[in-house]
Amino acid sequence: MDLSPPVCAALMICEIHNVPVEMIDVDLIKKDNLKPEFLKKNPLHTIPLLEDDDLIIHDSHVILTYLTEKYGKDESLYPKDPKQRAQVDQKLFFDTLLFFRLRSISYAAIFEGVRKPTEKQLKDLDEAYSFLEAFLSKTKFIAGDNMTIADISILATVSAIRHIVPIDGNKYPNVQSWFTYMENQPFYKKCVEQGSIQFGQIIKSCLDL
Repeated sequence: MDLSPPVCAALMICEIHNVPVEMIDVDLIKKDNLKPEFLKKNPLHTIPLLEDDDLIIHDSHVILTYLTEKYGKDESLYPKDPKQRAQVDQKLFFDTLLFFRLRSISYAAIFEGVRKPTEKQLKDLDEAYSFLEAFLSKTKFIAGDNMTIADISILATVSAIRHIVPIDGNKYPNVQSWFTYMENQPFYKKCVEQGSIQFGQIIKSCLDL
């Protein structure tokens, strides 16, 4: 379901590596993720879910690392050098924080009818931009001077967050420049752009901002 940022991240990495994959839609609104056959594969009932023969992966960050290790033509997106890889992994773990700050608002709005985020929730999203600004003030991309899977994952999350708290280019110029560059990449336009627009329409209809 390409309204989901973690799904969008997985779609982008499949596109980048030209992974031979069969896509199966899972509609959260219709609660497809709560059907017994899905819960058997993923008790967490989250998407995306990757099946590769007998392997099942239900975390988008691990899907990114796994597919990059298996299909990547070089190590640029996920370096093998321990120190460089640690920087990428660190930012992938950071994206978990980022996503849950987003989800605390979006899930409540779409599935529980909570139309007004708290002031703290909105400040938490703005604070997340300040963390990204700090990262990007030192390097061109999130985890270094080359694009990595950390950029792919965080791009998907920020693409959704901006519909709740827009990126203030005056306050966070490096975040704005990075996002503008990333959203013009072919993999973003093919895999995320339309889903992000739809997410924005839905979240704005569910929230009083």
